Amino acid sequence: MVFIIAEIGTNHMGSLKIVKQIIDVAKDAGCDAVKFQKKNVEKIYTKEFLDSHIDSPWGTTQREMRLYREFSLKQFDQIDKYCKKKKIQWFTSSWDIESQISMRRFKNKYNKVASAMLTHKKLLEAIAQEKKHTFISTGMSSIQDIKNAIKIFKKYKCPFELMHCHSAYPMPMDEANLNLIPELKKIFKCNVGYSGHETSATNISIPAVMLGASSLERHVTLNRAWYGNDQAASLEPDGLKRLVRDVRMIEKITGNGKKRIWKSEIPAQKKLRQIFV
Repeated sequence: MVFIIAEIGTNHMGSLKIVKQIIDVAKDAGCDAVKFQKKNVEKIYTKEFLDSHIDSPWGTTQREMRLYREFSLKQFDQIDKYCKKKKIQWFTSSWDIESQISMRRFKNKYNKVASAMLTHKKLLEAIAQEKKHTFISTGMSSIQDIKNAIKIFKKYKCPFELMHCHSAYPMPMDEANLNLIPELKKIFKCNVGYSGHETSATNISIPAVMLGASSLERHVTLNRAWYGNDQAASLEPDGLKRLVRDVRMIEKITGNGKKRIWKSEIPAQKKLRQIFV
């Protein structure tokens, strides 16, 4: 089955109440997991950038806005408890080694490498050493970049799968390049999923599954009009439900590709072929 991930990212806007509502949406839709991001804001961005002006609901600098949307370990403790209560997996994509190490306390089953972090070799080492199944997004990356990342995961014998990804928010439809999914599978001989940032629920995600995507990740929000770069490239509750429903239907109708005579065909076979007797 396709492993479906609801990417919450920063769409929670710093609110645990909103987080729990989105987790509920993901669970009700039939997703397999929800995902968050974890960053040490002061370390991964320059002082110049963090001091720069921005108009946001939470302050007038990049620092104020980003710190407000960053959950503490205490808040992640609450998220962990709520996901266990709802019986849904959760995990994070960390953007720095300190954040990755801090997340180990939760003993989550999965890891994620964000496209932005694909060339961060030291971070990849820290992730691969955990030997958890890792989803590796490939946006903004060359084939050589991907090869270099895979070498690290193979070095530590860490299970992984790639995720075809385009890192514009939202992604232009004509740049989806979905034929890269089977191509990446051929080149790297591994499972390849799809992490989408398009505005539609199914127009690209469904063909991605048809082309063999083993996992599917889509950003989820309660309201696409809310503040934040990711909101416009996210699915609202109804869109997520339609997507999961359609993916599960694809799994039923595509079958295993082996020709057979179905039991339900036998009555017609007996009726329609007796004219040749």
